[in-house]
Amino acid sequence: MKTIILFGASSAIAKAYIKHLDDYTAQFKIVCVSSGNFASSLSANIEHFATDYSAESLASFTLFLKDANTDLHQVIMFNGKLHNTQHMPEKKLEDLNAEYFNELLNANTLTPLLCLQSVLPLLTHKTRCTITALSARVGSINDNKLGGWYTYRASKAALNMLFKTAAIELSRRAKNTKLILFHPGTTDTELSKPFQKNVPTDKLFTPAFVAEQLFELTNNNPELELNGEPAYLDWQGATIPW
Repeated sequence: MKTIILFGASSAIAKAYIKHLDDYTAQFKIVCVSSGNFASSLSANIEHFATDYSAESLASFTLFLKDANTDLHQVIMFNGKLHNTQHMPEKKLEDLNAEYFNELLNANTLTPLLCLQSVLPLLTHKTRCTITALSARVGSINDNKLGGWYTYRASKAALNMLFKTAAIELSRRAKNTKLILFHPGTTDTELSKPFQKNVPTDKLFTPAFVAEQLFELTNNNPELELNGEPAYLDWQGATIPW
């Protein structure tokens, strides 16, 4: 049976995605990976793997997948962070903080790449799957017209670059695997709560809506080309400039 792997499975969008997948569990085995508490009242075809995203833990996950003879269909990294109890996105250069910078680089950039690394041994030229990370429009260098948000912008721009680099490598090692960077838009989650005040009602999306769009764009999208490039898409399926 084809397998879907969801990293960061305890996030709001991931939970909505899992619920959306409940209609497809006859087709797919679902493996949810998270460091937080995870509970699902949905299909029994869902497995959970607890991880702290350390090298040792992810190496164990790779062995877990190999032992199960996993046939990948889709991998999604829902991992990410925007703010913490001490720091919010910067409005000016004076707001830069090294600890906050490193925390977001680890959550938004390094962790998704380590997750990709953990499934790499399952990828061959015969593997037909999509691997998606949640990026953001603010990670686009060309689209940056407002400034600010130095750390979050940097972490997502770095993620985009690393996915672009990985796509080149995978075109040589697993030519039927497609990498995707997905901008979900402003979604009604804890991550966006402090920034929802000025967001128009029709631009504040529910996790369920984003999950549905994500599923369609990564599973039923004829425009996804195997061209050695990652797709950088927004919630509508429109391409975002790099």
